[in-house]
Amino acid sequence: MANTKEIQERMASINDTLKITNAMYMISSSKLKKSKKMLEDTEPYFYALQSQMGRILRHVPDMESIFFRTSEKSPEEKRAGYIVITADKGLAGSYNHNVLKIAQEQLEKNPNHSLFVLGELGRHYFEQRGIEIEKQFHYTVQNPTLNRARNISEEIIELYRKGELDEVYIIYTSMINAIQEETQIEQLLPLKKADFNIQIPVDFKREELALKPSPEVVMDRIVPDYIVGFVYGALVESFSCEQNARMMAMEAASKSAKDMLHDLDIQYNRARQASITQEITEVIAGAKSQKKKRKK
Repeated sequence: MANTKEIQERMASINDTLKITNAMYMISSSKLKKSKKMLEDTEPYFYALQSQMGRILRHVPDMESIFFRTSEKSPEEKRAGYIVITADKGLAGSYNHNVLKIAQEQLEKNPNHSLFVLGELGRHYFEQRGIEIEKQFHYTVQNPTLNRARNISEEIIELYRKGELDEVYIIYTSMINAIQEETQIEQLLPLKKADFNIQIPVDFKREELALKPSPEVVMDRIVPDYIVGFVYGALVESFSCEQNARMMAMEAASKSAKDMLHDLDIQYNRARQASITQEITEVIAGAKSQKKKRKK
């Protein structure tokens, strides 16, 4: 059994760790609330864009647009771009593992790809395995902003317009509820008209819609902003999930630390009691020895 000094040192060390996990929990909680508020403030605008795209397609279902084009290349010839959103830091449970697992599976299915990684952990993961990533695509995932989402979108859209990418996918994490997260892969480009097919009643009176100079030009102006909104939503969702995962990890670590402190406290009391008992025993033994000497 460890002595009282050793137990006290271990308890002090665990208490220091407990302070860190509690602090990290509070920081992640604050960041989570802030990111949720950011998303709520911008969602109405991007939902409105999505609704307008649905209205245009409802009136002009056969319109031609580069953003809805279907590549005539064979599956082997198509070049796919993958935007993978990971974290800059660890201590977030299985958050990064789940994203990287799906990304790895997709890359194995499609060797003809370009990889755009956000987050330091993701970049390190692929670099260590010798998987080529776009070196110039170097964005942080901390505190996502609309400006960052716009820069990312413009870069990807430019590659798509030039024909250097035939398809673009984004791999990110969405929050189902407070304790459940889900890693998702969504096709960002080309868009699918069926995704904007809003069902309307048969007797619904169709509104008049003026699209100038043409439906194609209007759509080509709206879609880039819609892509920005999608990327921004994925960034904020992923950032929120990262903070939520870290909160749960720190909560579990804090609980484990408290359980260890409870066990050590019991050990300390036992060791202290044993020490006291030993001291008493030694005093009694010494007293008996002195008494025998006096009798002699």
